[in-house]
Amino acid sequence: MLSIKAFALLTGMAAGGLVALAACEPSALEVSPEESIGALPLTATDPADNPRTPQKVELGKALFYDPVLSGTRQVACATCHHPKFGYADGLELPIGVGGEGQGSGRRFRAGANPVFTKRNAPTLLNVAFNGMDAHGSYLPTAAPMFFDLRAQSLEEQALLPITTFEEMRGPDIAPAAVVDSVLTRLRAIPAYQTAFRSAFGPADAISAVNLGKALAAYERTLLANNSPFDRYRRGDAAALSEAQKRGLVLFLQNGCNKCHKGPMFSDYETHVLGVGTNTKLAEADNGYRGTHAFRTPSLRNLTLTAPYMHNGQHPTLEDVMVFYDRIRDGERLDVNVPVGELDPLLQPRVTRSSDLIEFLRALTDDSFDKTVPAQVPSGLSVGGQLY
Repeated sequence: MLSIKAFALLTGMAAGGLVALAACEPSALEVSPEESIGALPLTATDPADNPRTPQKVELGKALFYDPVLSGTRQVACATCHHPKFGYADGLELPIGVGGEGQGSGRRFRAGANPVFTKRNAPTLLNVAFNGMDAHGSYLPTAAPMFFDLRAQSLEEQALLPITTFEEMRGPDIAPAAVVDSVLTRLRAIPAYQTAFRSAFGPADAISAVNLGKALAAYERTLLANNSPFDRYRRGDAAALSEAQKRGLVLFLQNGCNKCHKGPMFSDYETHVLGVGTNTKLAEADNGYRGTHAFRTPSLRNLTLTAPYMHNGQHPTLEDVMVFYDRIRDGERLDVNVPVGELDPLLQPRVTRSSDLIEFLRALTDDSFDKTVPAQVPSGLSVGGQLY
């Protein structure tokens, strides 16, 4: 077993070569409280004003897959967050309004205005835990959402894609009018009338607030919290391979846990990494408040959600590692960000190996809900124009 003292030195970036973790017991990882990387909880916490019920979750799932929520009636939440792609979409940048097909086959229809969504679609798996700190604490009413932190809960996040032109709104409805237009459509569908009353009661059941609550309630069920790493941290020392244990040591030696900390492997802070703007965009993406900073993504379920980074231009985990090597070697990869303005947590180049990637693969749990409704109450194509 790796001693507490030795592990404390390891988390402190001690020099002196690779420390073997082959015999390390899971309890030995409890040394550095502020940089802990523990297992995810088995259940998610609901906000007090939006407790989950089966009726609410069922309604939220129907809405999630129903393109009636989009201005054009052709795009659903599931268009860009589909279980086939780990509740992401498999693209560098999502194609919302004007698109057809799925994954690498999705493209703009002939005659459509080809405006890509600004950033790579993050997975919704474990989004219920957004904001979780190193101690496993989080507030669902203050959960940071999006790469630029522009929403602070799932309830708030749920309505923003509906109002965004390139995601779900489209050209025919003004941003201020689109939610009311969607609510009018829902009120005209008897199945939704019944479902909203069952979930929320009869008083003004179909409302913008309840629309956000239903979608959020469903999204909090999208858990993938039984990865090999989770099992290892819960006490199964054999859950990680020897390569993955060595990779965990490298993860700590490289200082990855300075930003990718806590059970969600994210500090939920913004950092300037010089990632750059995707070349498909007409304008530079300046990130959080124009600072070129972006929120640290979770590392959970990476094997399901390529390509990577907010610009989606890194197809593999190996490519991500090369990016960090180049940045640490002093290359300027974003013309808008001088090297001197990069986050100081980007440490000098260190030795890496395939073991680190093996460890990252141990953060994937493939046992999440993959069921897709056979139909949605509007009668439109389930998930949008996917075929």
